Amino acid sequence: MLNAGSVISSRHPWSHRSLVIACALTLVAIAPTVRAETGAGTAEPPDPHPALDRTLTRIGFGSCAEGGKEQPIWEAVLAAKPELFLFLGDNIYGDTRDMTVLRAKYAEFAQQPGFARLRSTTPIAVTWDDHDFGEDDAGGDYPQKETSRQIFFDFWGEPADSPRRARDGVYASYVFGPPGRRVQVIMLDLRYNRTPLVKPEPGVRNYRSWAWGRYKKGLEVPGPYARNTDPKATMLGERQWQWFERQLETPADVRLIGSSLQVLADFPGWEGWSLFAHDQQRLIDLIRRTRANGVVFLSGDMHYAELSKLDVNVPYALWDLTSSGLTEVWPAATPNANRVSDVIREPNFGLVEIDWQGARTTVTLSVVDQHGTRRIEQRLPLADLSARSVDRP
Repeated sequence: MLNAGSVISSRHPWSHRSLVIACALTLVAIAPTVRAETGAGTAEPPDPHPALDRTLTRIGFGSCAEGGKEQPIWEAVLAAKPELFLFLGDNIYGDTRDMTVLRAKYAEFAQQPGFARLRSTTPIAVTWDDHDFGEDDAGGDYPQKETSRQIFFDFWGEPADSPRRARDGVYASYVFGPPGRRVQVIMLDLRYNRTPLVKPEPGVRNYRSWAWGRYKKGLEVPGPYARNTDPKATMLGERQWQWFERQLETPADVRLIGSSLQVLADFPGWEGWSLFAHDQQRLIDLIRRTRANGVVFLSGDMHYAELSKLDVNVPYALWDLTSSGLTEVWPAATPNANRVSDVIREPNFGLVEIDWQGARTTVTLSVVDQHGTRRIEQRLPLADLSARSVDRP
C-alpha cells in the first residue's frame, strides 16, 4: 500500500524535493529556539542502578571511615536494615599523591568485616570527599584527580559504560520507586572542580595554638577559612551545575541531596557551602526556580553529627542532617547559627525513614550511635517540603 508521501514522490519528484528543502530550512530557522526552550530545562534520565525498582522506606548514610581502625559501627548499621546506604565521602583516608598507596587504602577498607557484609547485602551509592579524593581539603588543582577518579570507580564497581565515567567528577543521580513513591538520590562532587579556599588576612598566625586555647576554655572553635566572595568561585563547576538543574526537574516525591560537606551550617569556618557564598545562594535559587519539592540535604565531613535548618529567604524550610564519622570524632564544637540539635561527638550514622501515606507521608531524619541508640530525631511532614506551602501572595 502506498502512503501519501510515496504518491507525492512518484508523481511529482520535484515537488517532493522542494517540500523536503522547505522543511529543512524551517527546522534550521527554529532550531535555536527549540534548543533554548529544551536546553537546561529538559529533565535528564537518572543513572542506572540495580535497585531502581525498589520502594525505599529506610536509607542509611555515613562518612569518615578510617580503614586502619576497628569499625564496630557496622553492627548498628546492619541492625537498622537500610534498603540503601549512601557513602558521603572520606570513605577511606588516602591522603596521598601515590596511587599505589591509594589503592592499598581501598583494599584495606574492603577487608573490614562489617563493611564487607553491608556491601554484599545492601545496595549502595557513593560520592567522595577530600581524603578519598586525594589530599586534605584538596580541590580542582589536585594533580592526581583523574587517576583517583578511575580508582574510585573501579573500587565501587562502576560499570565501564556508566555515564558517570564520562563526567568531570563522580556526581550521579538515581530515582528509586514508582510514581507517588519516588525517591531521588543526587550525589554531588564538591572536589573535582572546586576553586581554591581562602584564608582570612591577616589571619591567625598560629591557628593551632589559637584553636587549642579556645578549646581549653570550652569555647567554640571556628575553622581557618573565610568566605570566598568571588562570583566565579565554585565547588561544582558549570558542567555539574547544568546537570544538577536538569536533575531537579526530574519528577520525584522525596529528593535526598548527598553533599560531602555541610550545606546549611553557618558559619563553622571549615569547608562547607558557607565558604562559597554565590554557590550557596545559587543552590537555594535553583530549588526555588525549579520548584523542586521534597529536598532534604544529607552531609558529612565534620567528625560529629548535627541537624541544621534554614527557614529564612528559602522556598520552604530546608534541612541538613550531618552524620560523621563512622570512626572519626572531633572533640570541639564549631559555630553554626542554623543548628537545631545537640552535637553528637561519637561514631554515628544517619538514617532517613519514609512513611508512605499519600498526602500524609512523613520523612524522619535520625542520627544513630554505634549502640543503636537514636541521638537525634526529627519528623517532617512531606507536605511541608514544598514551595506551595510557603509561596503565597
